[in-house]
Amino acid sequence: MRARFLIAFVAIAFAVLAAARAADDPAAPANKAPPQDAASKPAPAPPPSVTVIGARDAHGILGRDVRSAANEDMGRIVDVIVDREGTVRAAVIDFGGFLGVGSRKIVVDWNALRFGGVASKSDSISLELTKEQVTAAPEYKEDTPVIVLGAAGRLQPWDSEH
Repeated sequence: MRARFLIAFVAIAFAVLAAARAADDPAAPANKAPPQDAASKPAPAPPPSVTVIGARDAHGILGRDVRSAANEDMGRIVDVIVDREGTVRAAVIDFGGFLGVGSRKIVVDWNALRFGGVASKSDSISLELTKEQVTAAPEYKEDTPVIVLGAAGRLQPWDSEH
């Protein structure tokens, strides 16, 4: 009885070892999934695109001074407002005050800004609004409806779905 038990034990041990060895062997085709046809394979992700923008062609605008057409100080850009699609809609300008005291934030339409003369960080952005128009604009407060001062100096509602 012991001999049969010993023979059965050795046979099972060899079978387990053979199976483990076959699983580790990369040349062995055991338990391989059947190859899929090309139509059912997911397409590989495209490589990321790269765009090079010359140093003279693009500049950051946050913190830039804003001046009127009459060269009046209109404040500085502190934020940019985009809609749900990522389209830039307006700029937040920190306007008025002295050294940050007494200033308030207003929102102007992106199309009211002109960037033509911006070649270095010391250059200002031009705003097609007068100081009186900007002074009359309502203050911007986060988490409240945004009132955007238009390029023609009129206030108009933004699409109510936003």
